[in-house]
Amino acid sequence: MSRVRHVRGFDIVKPLSIFAMIGIMLPLILLPLASIFIYGTSSGLDKFWQALNAPEAVFALQLSLVTSFWATVFNVAFGLFAAYVLSKYKFWGSNAITVIISLPTAIPTAVAGFALLLLWGPYGILGRYTDPYFHLMFTAWAIIVANIFVTFPLAFGVIKPVFDTMSTSLEEASATMGATRWQTFWHVTLPGLRGAIVTGALLTFARAVGEFGSTILVSGNLASRTQTAPLYIFAKFNEGQVEAANAIAIVLALFSFAIFSILFFAQGYLEKE
Repeated sequence: MSRVRHVRGFDIVKPLSIFAMIGIMLPLILLPLASIFIYGTSSGLDKFWQALNAPEAVFALQLSLVTSFWATVFNVAFGLFAAYVLSKYKFWGSNAITVIISLPTAIPTAVAGFALLLLWGPYGILGRYTDPYFHLMFTAWAIIVANIFVTFPLAFGVIKPVFDTMSTSLEEASATMGATRWQTFWHVTLPGLRGAIVTGALLTFARAVGEFGSTILVSGNLASRTQTAPLYIFAKFNEGQVEAANAIAIVLALFSFAIFSILFFAQGYLEKE
């Protein structure tokens, strides 16, 4: 009887648990996020709009979106390919490759940027042999490479579990009917992965847009040249232009909120697809 008492009638633990959960989140997540919007609108929306339309701010946002887009395209394509290989074929060292692909999630982003500098920098292991006019570092390409590195496992991590649990009966039926390997993949396998691909792409893009630790080392943080939105916030805050930094912070916060809302509320649709 005592075992079911807490699940029948009014359970005082329920409201207390909810209040405790919100109380813990309040100073750690909710108030810091709210402070961005409170400060950003305290001087009026015209000031916010003016700060957001500054040429350097517009360039930083555009650079973040473009570099994140290309990093997402690469990582989704590679994640799909790697998940296919590691799910379909069993070979010696496959577990080690899976660990290596997942490794960037545990490496500090500053270490990732430093490692890329040691490899591709002007005096790096490979960078010293490249033409001085085509150095990778301190360009937009360096930002793309850094974003690829830090978001490397995200799409793979979403796609591979779906690959592992997919039934092979439809693929076997397709092969029996004379379809080629590519036709089977395109018409049978890929449609079952659309939800995982979209989820992996959104996670990768959201993570890349907010990347800071690695890009500040490899980009040079040059205004209107290699300065992404997070670097713009850092630079303007150091210059004492808090309104300018806050305007971009609001945009990035709303952007992240939109992406994770899509992932949460459309999860059932994506899995069904």
